[in-house]
Amino acid sequence: MWYIEAIHELAITIGSRLGESMGFCSDLFKGWQCQLRLNKYHFSPQTVGLTGALMHSDAGFPTVVHDDEMINGLKAVDNKSGVLFPIDPTPGTLLVNVGDLGMAWSNGRFCNVNHRVQCNDGKIRTSMACFVLGPKEGKMEAPLELVDTEHSRLFIPFTFREYMSLRISTKLPTSEALQLLQTAS
Repeated sequence: MWYIEAIHELAITIGSRLGESMGFCSDLFKGWQCQLRLNKYHFSPQTVGLTGALMHSDAGFPTVVHDDEMINGLKAVDNKSGVLFPIDPTPGTLLVNVGDLGMAWSNGRFCNVNHRVQCNDGKIRTSMACFVLGPKEGKMEAPLELVDTEHSRLFIPFTFREYMSLRISTKLPTSEALQLLQTAS
C-alpha cells in the first residue's frame, strides 16, 4: 500500500473515531478528500529565530503529520491561555491535530489548533502532512445531534471550496477566517 493511501486511511479512521466518541457511525468521513503536503524548510545558521511557516490553523478536519524527528521548530497555541508552546519531535510517532472543519463540524466541541514553524536550529527541516479536507459534495455543517438549546449552531453551512476561497480572499490563514462564518446567535 502506498504511503498516501495508508496515511489517508489513518486520518479517516481518526476522524471516524472522533465521530464515534460523539455517538456517530464509523463511516462518517468516507469519501472525504485529502491532500498530502511535503514541507522542506531551508533553515541555515543565518535563519535561526525566523519563522518558516507563519501562524495558521489547518483548514480541514484531522491533519496527520509525520514531523522531522531530529529538528524541532513546531509550536502551537494553547487555546485557553494563548501561550505558544513547543511540540518537540518524538521519534516513531505521528502528530494529529484538528483543523477548522473539525471545529465547525463538532459545533465548537473540538478546538482547531493555531500553530507555526520556527527555525531553532540552522539545519534543513522536513515534514509530511495529510490533510482531510472535507466532503467532495455538499455543505459542511454540524449534525443536528450537536445542535440543541445549550449548543446553538455556531457556523453557517459552507463547502470546503467556499471556505478556502474565503481564507484566500481575506488573507486570514488562521481560525479568524472561520469566525467570519459564525452565525448571528
